[in-house]
Amino acid sequence: MSVVGIIANPSAGKDIRRLVAQGRVVSNQEKSNTLRRVFAGLESMDVEKVLVMRDMAGLARQAMSDWEDKMSSNYINLEPTGSQNDSVAAARMMQDLDVKCIITLGGDGTNRMVAKGCGKVPIAPISTGTNNVFPKEIEGTLAGIAAGAVASGKAKLAHTCKRSKIIEVLINNEKRDIALVDAAIARQSMVGARAVWDASSLHSVFLTRAHAATIGISSIGARLKQVEIDDPHGLYIKFAESNSTNFTKTFKAPIAPGIVHKIQVANWAILQQDETYQIDVPRGTIALDGEREIELLPTLNAEVRLNVEGPWVVDFDKTLEIAATG
Repeated sequence: MSVVGIIANPSAGKDIRRLVAQGRVVSNQEKSNTLRRVFAGLESMDVEKVLVMRDMAGLARQAMSDWEDKMSSNYINLEPTGSQNDSVAAARMMQDLDVKCIITLGGDGTNRMVAKGCGKVPIAPISTGTNNVFPKEIEGTLAGIAAGAVASGKAKLAHTCKRSKIIEVLINNEKRDIALVDAAIARQSMVGARAVWDASSLHSVFLTRAHAATIGISSIGARLKQVEIDDPHGLYIKFAESNSTNFTKTFKAPIAPGIVHKIQVANWAILQQDETYQIDVPRGTIALDGEREIELLPTLNAEVRLNVEGPWVVDFDKTLEIAATG
């Protein structure tokens, strides 16, 4: 049975970077309209059932109503709490319910939470957040067609999806969390407003990918070496301290919407898979995909490692080509 899951984050695209940078605001109305277009694409691919994560804004309500006569759609049995853990729990539940593909609406942070729960179910990520390296800017109808093609088996997983890498964060030898794109070590000792927009606060960063056509912390890596989603390696970058003359490269990079920072790199290296790297900062925070999540203390042993077996991600271009000729 062709079943597609939908996880839409009403909070995506609304953090502090609307005040400190020029981040766009994606309204709930626009997200709802996007989902209406997604449903049209799913129906065109003969998707039999859609399972939706319930959220406090009711983003999918209108789409479900529009298509109720042509396609079965239901909320999963999960009451929303308004926290980011809703997305983790929803993804796990969808995996257990044999969903074939999960469409997400959000940014890197939303997809990080989904990746923690989806297992081997491929993600079709639509960008509605701030720093969007993982999700893509794509029209909702096309995203629905692509997800429907994967879910219905009209486009095979091996031909339509790529496996993303992840950065695993270990605290005292136990896995604490993951990053899909970047794990940045900040000198700031408090999580605070969470979002990272000041490059001068960064000590170092571990990247799963680096591409010049992206914005955010990962854009820094693209000035050193381009790394694709499925390359078997990542990048490590250590930044020079403020006013230091001990740097090997200097350049500018867009680390947030409307913010292009001067970057001074002390050194950098290829990040090898499954090797463990010590975080040599006694006090600070670890930002995962642009948001500070973990506080570093002298009593904690913090390490990271690159795992190439992260979530499967729908390649929209390839999938749509296959769907068009199938």
